[in-house]
Amino acid sequence: MLGQRKPLGLVSNIASWNYPMSVLLHAVLVQVLCGNSVIAKTPTDGGFISLSLTFAIARHCGLPVTLVSGPGGELSDVLVKHDAIDCLSFVGGRYNGRNIADALSAHNKRYMLEMEGVNTYGIWDYSDWNSMADQLKKGYDYGKQRCTAYVRFVVERRLFPQFLETYWSAVRSLKVGNPTLVDNADDKLPDLAFGPVIHAQQAQDLDRLYKNALQTGATPIYEGKLDDSLFLPGQDRSSYVAPRALVNLPRQSELYFKEPFGPIDSIVLVDRIEELVGEMNISNGALVAAIASDDEKLARRTAKEVRAFKVGLNKLRSRGDREEVFGGLGESWKGAFVGGKLLVEAVTAGGAGQPVLGNYEEATLLPEKI
Repeated sequence: MLGQRKPLGLVSNIASWNYPMSVLLHAVLVQVLCGNSVIAKTPTDGGFISLSLTFAIARHCGLPVTLVSGPGGELSDVLVKHDAIDCLSFVGGRYNGRNIADALSAHNKRYMLEMEGVNTYGIWDYSDWNSMADQLKKGYDYGKQRCTAYVRFVVERRLFPQFLETYWSAVRSLKVGNPTLVDNADDKLPDLAFGPVIHAQQAQDLDRLYKNALQTGATPIYEGKLDDSLFLPGQDRSSYVAPRALVNLPRQSELYFKEPFGPIDSIVLVDRIEELVGEMNISNGALVAAIASDDEKLARRTAKEVRAFKVGLNKLRSRGDREEVFGGLGESWKGAFVGGKLLVEAVTAGGAGQPVLGNYEEATLLPEKI
């Protein structure tokens, strides 16, 4: 993959709390194998122990990697703006991402900024509700704490009764509880949809977002309950949140434009395909989206109007395996795309006339196949 490409120098990594190990370590190893040196910051809310161990092993093996830990407010300026930094890889929220993008605009540095967006699933002229039920269950993996979680369903109004029946049946079957709860040491772990959210503060913020949605006029259609049998007696459940769902979410609700990073779904009903496209693009860019329709031609045409990097047709799309390209459109991503050979190109320099594909202020350069 390298060919005549040359390493950039020192690559800085600011990782997010979800997937702190797999996504960060994969990127770091590729950066090092391309000839770069690497510095990375542990997420504030997770990954410190596992990353400390793996970076220690990497250092023992002679790899040029450094791991730092501390508040982002204290370390970000150095990890972003220092003259020694040649490239930045960032995963986090839009507020911090925009500030970083503004800071980098004054420096000639390569960057990959993965930010949040409302990932939507549009449903129009559709009838395969058994498949939809399976997708709804799958969509709750990791308690919807993934950057590619689908948290907004934009549904043709006449299909709402079938969608609601399917949604209720699928979500009510999900089990939420202690993922280590067993009677004996050699018992299998419980078969759960997901366990706790990242911490109690996140659970409280999800409660706050839900309450704000209700106060601004949203209608609750599902409020799950935690099952006592899936927890230890007296166990602290402050980090556990059952699935909840809302319809008629008003635009003045904070949740309308925000990715909750937790098990809260919202449903928007539409009457025209133009409305569906508009609601799917509400966050001005997303990492993934999906469209379900019996009319494949309509689905493919509509997918081209959705501002998401990957759009599934009658199926969910996600980050994919390590060979798949990955990025975002609009405000969900800034800079070079990654995944497969694009990750190599993102952290190396080619010759003149060899552009690095990505989403930039002046243009979006897309790969042929996504």
